[in-house]
Amino acid sequence: MASGFFAILDDIGALMDDVAVTAKLATKQTAGILGDDLAVNAEKATGFLSSREIPVLMKIMKGSFFNKLIIVPAIFVLQWLYPPAITIILILGGLYLAYEGVEKIIEFLFHRVKKDEKVIGEADQIIEEKKETEKAKVKSAITTDFILSLEIVIIALASAKEGFKTLKSQFNPLFVEIVTVSIVSIIATIGVYGIVAVIVRMDDVGFKLIKKSKSEKGFLITLGNFLVNALPIVINILAVVGTVALLLVAGGIFVHNIDFIHHLFPRLNTIVKELVMSLIAGLLVFVIVFFGKKLVYVLKA
Repeated sequence: MASGFFAILDDIGALMDDVAVTAKLATKQTAGILGDDLAVNAEKATGFLSSREIPVLMKIMKGSFFNKLIIVPAIFVLQWLYPPAITIILILGGLYLAYEGVEKIIEFLFHRVKKDEKVIGEADQIIEEKKETEKAKVKSAITTDFILSLEIVIIALASAKEGFKTLKSQFNPLFVEIVTVSIVSIIATIGVYGIVAVIVRMDDVGFKLIKKSKSEKGFLITLGNFLVNALPIVINILAVVGTVALLLVAGGIFVHNIDFIHHLFPRLNTIVKELVMSLIAGLLVFVIVFFGKKLVYVLKA
């Protein structure tokens, strides 16, 4: 009886060793997309009332967990039934990300509120912000997270397969892959949204440090003022970085999953190529959506 119990523990230990190897490789391979995920989600988690930032972030984080709860089993089922479907879904997701990135650029270039109007508008927005607006922003963030999570899971699965080949494992590769992808998904979600939570609450930490300071000068008050003053700058930077990240992720999906684009302009820098392809795809989708809305409006009238 005891020997059987220790044999089970030994198997669990061996499994964890195998998973540790594959998970390490998968985490390394997904590091780039996790950086983009962080930039995009940090930008999407800002712009809410201070009292709503953490509750909204928790909603997005729950949505992210739910996304992965759908994606992980779906990817394994599709891999078994019809592997090309994964690529098709990924490309459609890339079109959405490209559209969202281009829409942000067009909004910035042609629909910016003037400086004087912005100050007044922000006060009104803070007072009159409705639950519907918050729901729309959360929904948009979760939709974007779905596509980013999809790419993370696909890369993690490919890395787990590659890592398993280097092992002399006694376990079924599918089982190791499932455990590896699940662990990477959990780590990615907690890690990304944990860092985002720290970013959006920088000013609160700063105010607390200022209150704790017993003098008008010193390390605490200097650090507190720095965090409070740095937050608006960080948010503005995240708005730019998040948009660029959206476009690069979309471009990466096109370049790596569409053979024609992959072999197009082979000497062109990869980042430039991804950005250009994403902008072109995003503009095409934007035009289709724009005229589609106009057509629906005319038909309804």
